[in-house]
Amino acid sequence: MSDHRRIRSLGVEHPGQAYFLDYEEGPPGDGGVRLETLYTGFSAGTELTFVKGTNPYLHSRWDGERGLFVPGEAGMHYPVPFMGYMEVARVTESRSPGFHPGEIVASTYAHKSGHTANPFHDTLIKLPDEMDPILGIYVAQMGPIAANGILHADAEIFGTNVAALGIGIAGRPVVVIGAGVVGLLTALFAQRSGAAEVLIADPSDYRREKAEALGIEAVTEEDAVRIAKDRWHHGGNDRGADFAFQTRAHAESLRAALRALRPQGTVIDLAFYQGGADAVRLGEEFHHNGLSIRCAQIGRVPRGLGFAWDRRRLALETIDLLDDVGGDVADHMITHVVPFDEGPAFLKTLVETRPDFLQIVFKGVD
Repeated sequence: MSDHRRIRSLGVEHPGQAYFLDYEEGPPGDGGVRLETLYTGFSAGTELTFVKGTNPYLHSRWDGERGLFVPGEAGMHYPVPFMGYMEVARVTESRSPGFHPGEIVASTYAHKSGHTANPFHDTLIKLPDEMDPILGIYVAQMGPIAANGILHADAEIFGTNVAALGIGIAGRPVVVIGAGVVGLLTALFAQRSGAAEVLIADPSDYRREKAEALGIEAVTEEDAVRIAKDRWHHGGNDRGADFAFQTRAHAESLRAALRALRPQGTVIDLAFYQGGADAVRLGEEFHHNGLSIRCAQIGRVPRGLGFAWDRRRLALETIDLLDDVGGDVADHMITHVVPFDEGPAFLKTLVETRPDFLQIVFKGVD
């Protein structure tokens, strides 16, 4: 039928093997918006857990009503046909008065060649005309993840009275653990917020070089602890960072974040762990310095801020950040742009050879 189209979705057939699922999609119904994918960003920290078979949903079931994982009852099974949440698309047909053909939007509908969205349920953020569309991969989800980390730091200082993003870290020294995409965006948000100093830590020479190219001082995790304690002296025995933003999914990195803090400091934890945390020694710095660990998971903003700081506002903060530093982000963070049709082969190579990378983007239609 002429009003139907074939959609290709990049998923994982079984551990180590990506594949395409093809299916037919009908025309949009009343209120629907038909989208044609321009770019879709690969979120390695989350999506490689499906490729490798380490995602907790493959081994446990999430009981949303109780807020508990139920072990031994897998919530997801292979094949995993849909994954991803960093899409940029062109509106090709609209039956919604809020969207018009030709507009470019950011969304979160997975690595698909196209999608028919329902604006009442789907995240659709219009991009400014002057914005490079490839940067839109950060607008609907990844940028808000980093911005939500900053917002959690704000709430630690100001509670529910957060008038502007970053007021809680303005004038304060902060450490960011991890120079992946989330860590770099968090560090850029922190710089834009007026943090006194921003130090990013990562074991990878490649990622530290990328951070330096973005204007962020970058060191190893061990050096970050030393620098925080030597450089940031608040008087008496009060030394270290006010906040440590932890973005690496390693228990050793969480321990480094705790060690870099001043007494009564806070780790804002954005990492997605898949294993245990034996390296986190709660009887040491955590206990003796009276530290806090605050999980900043994108499913919720800090308690009491939901009305003022929803996902759309965090997305608009991301657009403002990219308006300032988008050129540098495109030059230094987006390291691989791969044709969408080559997705399965590329992911196989990625897992087998593990080349240096930061942001992988699958390119759709021109």
